[in-house]
Amino acid sequence: MKKTLAFVLFLSIYNGHAQFPGGTFSKDPILNNENFDKQRVYWGYFLGFNSYDFKFEYKNVAPDIQVKTTTGFNVGLVGDLKLHDYVNLRFEPGLYYTKRNLEYANQTRKIDATREVGATNIHFPLLLKFSSMRTGNVRPYLLGGLSTTLNLSSNSKSIDDNLQQRFRVKPWTKNYEIGFGVDLYLEYFKFSPSIRGVFGIGDELIRDNDPNSPWTGNVESMKTRAVLVNFTFH
Repeated sequence: MKKTLAFVLFLSIYNGHAQFPGGTFSKDPILNNENFDKQRVYWGYFLGFNSYDFKFEYKNVAPDIQVKTTTGFNVGLVGDLKLHDYVNLRFEPGLYYTKRNLEYANQTRKIDATREVGATNIHFPLLLKFSSMRTGNVRPYLLGGLSTTLNLSSNSKSIDDNLQQRFRVKPWTKNYEIGFGVDLYLEYFKFSPSIRGVFGIGDELIRDNDPNSPWTGNVESMKTRAVLVNFTFH
């Protein structure tokens, strides 16, 4: 993810110097796509990366469940509706692949000490985008809103639980999201790198059949936390 962010920064700087003296970041840039933001509705797509985590709350004091995160992959579509010169409504349905490994300090056997929580998420965010005034070919923005997620790998219908090495979560979750990004107006399209946080609202864990289960018995709630990095092309 760090390499990707470095690449985006390099691309932005390169674009400015490549068009010198009228580049994106020059003093008097040549304005690209001057009329782009006058559109009432426009479409695009995004590619990106994610890092999903869990926030645990416990019933009693006990060793924390450690979450080992991995870097996942995002792909999806963008629909943008202009509400005001500086406010847009965005719908960004996408497919998010990710994986988390949970490590339990209270288990001695290796097979019981780790649970892999894979996820194939269909993510439906509805966001408000608040843009600043355009400066040359650059326009920063903030965004926030609500989303719902369908986890196709939730195992929610399985009758097996952690006793059979099957970790279960609820298929649908609700979240709120906040983030920021920048619109870069290039010669032929608009490129928008962004980063935002996703914060689950409700408990997602399906408890084991045994109420005293060492994997789920002490968990008061388990909620998603995630960082999404998307590169959008319009």
